Order: sequence, then C-alpha cells, then structure tokens
Amino acid sequence: MRKIIFLMLLVCLSFEGVLHSKEKLVISTWGYNGDLLKKYIYDPFEEKFGVEIVVETGNNAARLNKLKLRKGKGIDLIYLASSYTMDAIELGLFEKINRKNLTNLSEIYPVARSPFGADYGPAYTVMRVGIIYDTAQIKNPINSWNDLWRTDLRSKVSVPNITTTAGPTIVLTAGRHKNVDAFNQPSVAFNALKDLKNNILKTYNRSSNLANMFAQGEIAAGVAMNFVMPRIKKALPSAVWVDPKEGSFVNINTINVVKGSPKKELAEKYINFVLSKKIQEDIALVKVDSPVNMKVILDHDQAEGLTYGGELIDSFQDVNWGEINKRKKSWIEKWNEIFSN
Repeated sequence: MRKIIFLMLLVCLSFEGVLHSKEKLVISTWGYNGDLLKKYIYDPFEEKFGVEIVVETGNNAARLNKLKLRKGKGIDLIYLASSYTMDAIELGLFEKINRKNLTNLSEIYPVARSPFGADYGPAYTVMRVGIIYDTAQIKNPINSWNDLWRTDLRSKVSVPNITTTAGPTIVLTAGRHKNVDAFNQPSVAFNALKDLKNNILKTYNRSSNLANMFAQGEIAAGVAMNFVMPRIKKALPSAVWVDPKEGSFVNINTINVVKGSPKKELAEKYINFVLSKKIQEDIALVKVDSPVNMKVILDHDQAEGLTYGGELIDSFQDVNWGEINKRKKSWIEKWNEIFSN
C-alpha cells in the first residue's frame, strides 16, 4: 500500500511539474546591456506570453559558427549584424518569416522592414559609422572622411579592425579618398590605407578598447559606430560625434528565426514585440539601441548618441555587404599586410 501511495505521489508531482513548466524561447545575442534587455524586453515578454526566455551570448562570428556547427538545433532566434546576416542567409540557416505575424512592420522605417528581402527578418535598430574626435586636442574641426588623412592627426587616430562589423567601411572610405570604388580597384584603396597608417596609432576589436584609448588620452580621433559615443562622452566631455559631409555609413542589426525552430510562431511574436513603439521607446531612452519605429518621439537630449530621425537615416551611405563578403578573405589578407607590420 505504501508503495502504491508513493508511486501515486510521484505521478502527481510529475504531472504538476508538466502543468507548471513554461515554453522556452532560446535567443542568441550579444552579451552587452544584458541587464537592461532583461528589464525592458525579456521580462515583459515572458510576462505577456507566459514563456521563459533563455539567452546565449557571444560575438557575431562565434555565434554564427555555433549555429552552423549545431545546424540550428537548440536556438530559436538570433540577433546578427549586417554582414553576418548575409552569411547566414547564404548558408540557409534562417526560416522564412511570415510577415502577417509582424503587425508592427508598417510602423518602422522602410529601410528596416526587409533589408535582406521579404523572406527574412527585419532590422530592429539602425546604427551608423562616423567619426569621434576630442575637441581639446584637435582645434581644426573634422567634418569629412578625407580629414582622417590630415598630417596634424599623425599617430592620433584609431579605426576598427577589418574583422569587426564596421571594419570594411574603412576600406570603402580609403577608396573614396582616392575617388575610386574599392570593389573595383582594391589596390588603390589599400594603397590609400598605407598612407593612412601614419595617422593610426592602433586598430581596435572592441568598442570598449576605443573608449579606453580616448579616456586615457592615447588617441584624439576614431572611427566608430554611434552606440559607443555615450560611453566616450561620459569619460571625455570634450569628445564630439561627426557625421561626415559625405554621409555616415549605415549598419543594421537583424533578428531572424533559426531554420528548424519548433517555436517559429512564438519567435515571430517576439520579433513583433521588439518592433513595438513601447519597447523601441523604452530601449532608446536607456541608450541601448536606436529606434526604428517611426512613432517613437525623442527630444534632443534623449536622441543624443542614437541614430534617430528619417532625415538622418536617409542621408546614410549604404553598404553592400554581399559584395564585401565576396571579398572578405582577400581584404583581410591585404589589411593584415599593412597593419600587422
């Protein structure tokens, strides 16, 4: 009798566990601002839909490689920067999006709705690559990409490494400095980079490295994505952001459903949730991401450090990540020949 009662108790406990277990949504993303994302996105989504979010973190390359090795298993959604999104699409790692489930798409900037085609996920934020410089050290204002080659900036500049998200834009800039297309005349662009090397103290792989160089007075100017500006400004009040007169380079981050995910519908609910006015506004106000929802209204102080406003977004120089990816290997080799010496 005791055995029967014990077994019945076990069955009841197991059944109760099943009843109370929550559906899990596994998300692959970057590790920064995790606490803020939990507060303003993950927790509210869990509460609204009665699910549990599990987060796996890492940089773009590591997470994409993990996705390839696992053939998508165990991950439902992935956040990636532009070039890595293109890689994943070419490898067939994404499910096709059912846009009927993304009711908030009509509220976001056209450039963010289908940056890689209607079958794939939208951009949830838009960033730009521009120039930051210290007005206390540099008295002659910087307002053009060509200014990076000025002789008064010798050993005062830092640029992102070629393997970072923004790195390839330095090659494009070098080509345009010589009035050529870097895709068609790469040798001219890389010769311009050899000239620029005189002004580059060092390249960087992480935005935190750039912020530290500014804070410690090692450099006076740097090429960067706008999300690092608030951190630099806090440490160095004399630092200013510049959108060069030729235009800043656009960079977008996307969210996509991983191929084979059994949670496709839930994943699409998550994407739609992230695109909503409330979430976009909440995240913008704490300076985590720039909003793409056009209904988000920010004042001057709230918008500082963010990529905000249709007029600004329309002024960007577009980046052909497909063409960059085709040349990635050769560009890295040429870059290393210059900057490894």
